[in-house]
Amino acid sequence: MKKFLAILSLSITIVLGQPPRSENPNLKFVFEPDSISLNVGESKTMTVRLVDKDGKQVQAAFTVRGQRKALSVEPRLSDSTGVSEITVKAYKSGKLSLRAYARGVKGEYVSGRFTVDVPDPPLDRIVFDEPTDKVYTGTTVNYSVKVYDEANLVRDDLEVKFTSSNKNTAEFDRFGNLSVKKAGRFSITAAVENIEKTLKVSSKKNPVKTLNMLAEAKQIRTGDVVKFTAEPMNSRGKIVKDVPIVYSFSGNAIYADKFVNNSSSESVGLPAAGLITDEGKFVAETPGIYTITAQTSGFSAMAKVKVVPRNVQRRIEVVGHGTVSDHHTSDLWVWPGVGKHKGKDFAVTGTHSADGEAYFWDITDPSKMAIIDTIKVDARTVNDVKISEDGRVGIISREGASNRKNGLVILDVTDPFNVKITKMYDDNLTGGVHNVFIYQDHVYALSAGTRYDIINISDPSNPFRVGSYELDTPGHSIHDVWVENGIAYSSNWADGVHIVDVGGVPQTEQSRDKKNFNPFLALAGKGSPGNPIKLASKSDPNGHNHATFPFVSQSTDKFYMINGDEWAKRIPGSEESIYQGGFHFVDFTDIDNPVETAIYQVPEVGSHNHWVEGDILYAGYYYGGIRVLDISGELLGDLYAQGREIAFFEGRDPNGKIPNETNVWGVIPYKGLIYFADHYNGLWAVRLVDDEPMGTN
Repeated sequence: MKKFLAILSLSITIVLGQPPRSENPNLKFVFEPDSISLNVGESKTMTVRLVDKDGKQVQAAFTVRGQRKALSVEPRLSDSTGVSEITVKAYKSGKLSLRAYARGVKGEYVSGRFTVDVPDPPLDRIVFDEPTDKVYTGTTVNYSVKVYDEANLVRDDLEVKFTSSNKNTAEFDRFGNLSVKKAGRFSITAAVENIEKTLKVSSKKNPVKTLNMLAEAKQIRTGDVVKFTAEPMNSRGKIVKDVPIVYSFSGNAIYADKFVNNSSSESVGLPAAGLITDEGKFVAETPGIYTITAQTSGFSAMAKVKVVPRNVQRRIEVVGHGTVSDHHTSDLWVWPGVGKHKGKDFAVTGTHSADGEAYFWDITDPSKMAIIDTIKVDARTVNDVKISEDGRVGIISREGASNRKNGLVILDVTDPFNVKITKMYDDNLTGGVHNVFIYQDHVYALSAGTRYDIINISDPSNPFRVGSYELDTPGHSIHDVWVENGIAYSSNWADGVHIVDVGGVPQTEQSRDKKNFNPFLALAGKGSPGNPIKLASKSDPNGHNHATFPFVSQSTDKFYMINGDEWAKRIPGSEESIYQGGFHFVDFTDIDNPVETAIYQVPEVGSHNHWVEGDILYAGYYYGGIRVLDISGELLGDLYAQGREIAFFEGRDPNGKIPNETNVWGVIPYKGLIYFADHYNGLWAVRLVDDEPMGTN
């Protein structure tokens, strides 16, 4: 019976990632005509109506958005008549989706989807990726290509066949790997459907006579990266630089307790898992003895490395908890008091799918945290809450207002016991403000999920817009923006992260401070809040870039973007969704060549907002609670599997809005504690305990 109850509890938790929106069953969207087909680059007009169950038009504004990076829609926002004439343009092929939605219509949410059929254009050309036209006998060389159609789109849905003109000299396997057998001249051909591309190649006798192996270390921890360097030598003892090297590894795993007892290294059932790159960088997920092998030209060399447990796990203990039982809790912010409240500490939390309240907390004694004031505005959701650097101005966002003006609310929080509304600001923000950020007397506010507007609040009672930043890609949208050192980092779903100069002070390589190193400051100096200038971007191949945090590694010279996913996946046979997402670590140290090097993904758990302090990541993981991760050193591979997780905690409360469940929204480290907002039950303060280590992997 106990086993059954455990399984039932798990299934309930999975479907409670985020509470489902309250959809109005009596309203729907009607698309006219009821089907359309477009070619890539073609546009057509259509009509979208919001109607009731009797087919009568409903007076309400709504938004229509095309599939990201595939369909554009103009205009996106309708007027309040409940009907919109739109122009749809196709940029990619496939069964593409058009989505209409409205929030706050009769207090509820309405959505509708429409499929646009866009056939594949004819194929146009094949292009080799960095082709090698000189090879050595006894080696294996990989060839890859890109296939373009007549719309100049890369077609990655096709299988390309590679062939050699002389199989006795060189021959391909099915994966594009060419095995070179003899010296000579030949050609290779890549073909798909009715197009092909040929490359002339020459092979010559291999000069390699020996192969040496160098290693940076003989012992590392799980998660540490060690570089192995293979040196192919010719008969004169000189390194042959252009010979391909193939690295591989094998391992004998060791259970953690055997390191303690110094017993045999033999084990049963535990795989020796790890990763090695084409450049010879190796990282292990499990302790053990690993053999790294390098091969080329019929020669091989080996080196061994011992991998010991990382031993970073710690215990979390609760310091305080403030229950919110009547509403879902959204985001949080924590700050020190000013003026007569200097020496005190405060927090603010928002509410979601409720009645427009934001709560202000005294957390000076976190074990006795208490709500000291409440601000109520016309909104269903106060999604985001922020406090200015000087602790005097607060901003709360509005979504689902009854008058559909939404926008943001500027607060005087000098006295958190008596918070006052300074100004309602909704100029061109009527589509709803999901997230905001305050930086140097300016608010960066998302507008209808399409752009961020930059609003001057040097006089909080007289705010005015000075600039905005919006992408020009089809179906573009934005979820979040974060500003540091005059550089804005926005999270744009499929368009990924955009890095924008909004007033960064130029910094030279020679004058940089390692703790504040930011490669983008070398390019800064021309942008301002009134003139935001894009510096760089990196798209998200998964299409789920939800939040970005810039991270200066305190233990290396690297600068990372930590890009968080958020996406929902349908449970087969059910209308329920589970949220699955993780964090992608993109090395932006070389801003011209950003590379994703690592990922942190907790199985079957969805990520939300995150924060970095020092070399530690603090992450809100929905129903996975808060997660604390060691991100010191070079980051490569699967960080979860490497035993880098320091701790996790699930804050469950029998008196919460949803009793005995957890759903962490946001997390902030502050004065040695970890504060987090739980969507189901309010505000928490916890801390890591040093004196009770919990083991390792």
